[in-house]
Parts: sequence; C-alpha cells; structure tokens
Amino acid sequence: MTLKKNTNRFQFLKKILLYLLLLVIGLIFVGPFIWMFSVSFMTSSQDVYTFPPSFIPKPPTISNFINAWTVVPYGRYMLNSIIILLIMLPSHIFVGALASYPLARMKFKGREFIFFAMIGTMFLPEEGRLVPLYLIVKNLGMDNSWWGVIMPGIAGGIAVFLMRQAFLVIPKEIEEAAIIDGCGHFRMWWKIMLPLTKPTIAAVGVFGFINIWEAFIWPLIILNDNHLYTLALGLNYLTGSFSNDIRTLTAGTVISLVPVIIFFLFTQRFFIQGLQGAVKE
Repeated sequence: MTLKKNTNRFQFLKKILLYLLLLVIGLIFVGPFIWMFSVSFMTSSQDVYTFPPSFIPKPPTISNFINAWTVVPYGRYMLNSIIILLIMLPSHIFVGALASYPLARMKFKGREFIFFAMIGTMFLPEEGRLVPLYLIVKNLGMDNSWWGVIMPGIAGGIAVFLMRQAFLVIPKEIEEAAIIDGCGHFRMWWKIMLPLTKPTIAAVGVFGFINIWEAFIWPLIILNDNHLYTLALGLNYLTGSFSNDIRTLTAGTVISLVPVIIFFLFTQRFFIQGLQGAVKE
C-alpha cells in the first residue's frame, strides 16, 4: 500500500515538473510576442528597454497603430496581400492535391523518383533558385506584376508531401467500390478522396497562408512598383521610415500578424489532425 502511494506521488510530482518545463518553454517562445504587443501600445515617454522588461503600457495608446497605418499606405499593401492570397492559396492547395493523387494511388514507372525529386525541392535554399526563377519570369513578361509573384509559388513540395500521405492512408476498399460504380480517376479524386482529406487540406492551407502572407525576398525582387507591394514589403518600407521608432514598428508588425493568428485559430483543429495523419504514415 505504501509502495503504491509512493508511486502515485512520484507520478504526480513528475507531471508537475513536466508542466512547469512546458510552461517555461512556452514563455520563452511566447514572451517576445507578448512584449512586442505591449510595446505597440506604449507612449514615447515610456522606456521600452528597461530590465526586467515592462509588459504594461502606462498609459496605453493607439497612436502607434495610427502612424503605421497612415504614414505608409498600409491599407493598400494589405489589400494587395489579400488579393494575392485569394488567388494563390486555393491554387496552391489544388495543384498540391492534384499532383499528389497519382503519386499515392496510381502505379507507373518513375513514380518514386518523381516524388523524391519534388520533395527534394524543399531542401533547396530559396536564394539558390532566385536567379533562374527570375530569368524565367522575366522572359515570360511577368516581372513587376502580381502574376510574377503568384505563379512560382503555386506548386510546393510540402503540399505534395502532406497530401500524398493523406491519400495513402485511405482504405483501398473505398477506391475499389468507386471503380465498380464506374468512377473515373478525376471524379474519384474530386468526389471521394478530397472530402476524406479535409484535415490535411487545412494543414496545407495554414502552411501556404503563412508562406504567402510573409513572403518577402521574391516579391522584393520581382516588384518594382510600390503600388503593387505586399504587406511584408510595406513593413520593410515602414522600417526605413521609422527605423528609430520601435513602437510604430511593433505596431505595424502586430497589424501584419493579426490575419495569420485569426486564420490559424479557425483552422488549428484541422491543422493538428492533418499533421498527425502525415506523421502516422
């Protein structure tokens, strides 16, 4: 009886230590974001570099957000990012799902080679692709345009990988029943396979949303007209205008992060399920 009680105490203490460790790790990751959010509401009279850092604005103000929104055409940049996102994200998901289906459910020569070649693009540094990609886009006449930003990012290795893993775990019996009913490959993909992989589609959507919304290097290279700038480029422009005003800079950063946070909150349940499916496979 005593041994069982000691074991329960040990398990309880072990659980408390684990939660404390996770809390410390969480604060390490979340702490800078909390500080950034607090600084964005601080007045110019409050020192933001005190140690230990101050997390409470005294008093809070929204003037930093007004400066960030008005001095730089932040509204225009956000609208540009939304337009690019609405075109690019559905295309990214569609192409990833369409390319991964034959790699998972159809047998043909070179299937594994094609898959690993596509996955290999995930390990290439973005800088190494900039020159050939820029030459291709320029020769196609899409430089300094939104299409030049959109087209190279539609296909992605992570989308193909996650969707292929999701298609692989679908029971073979479902596919065989659909074939008996006269269902072709495209109809099977559209009517049967895609509805069964909604969690993975959400995971691909979250990754795609973040990559598209925060893309900086490629839009900076391909866009010359500042009226076409995305929000990430606008934030860089804001950095040049308020290089010494960290409060306005953090306010602009908070504005750019809000859509990402909102999107993740709405899709987090499907996002986690989608990643779990990929890891299990």
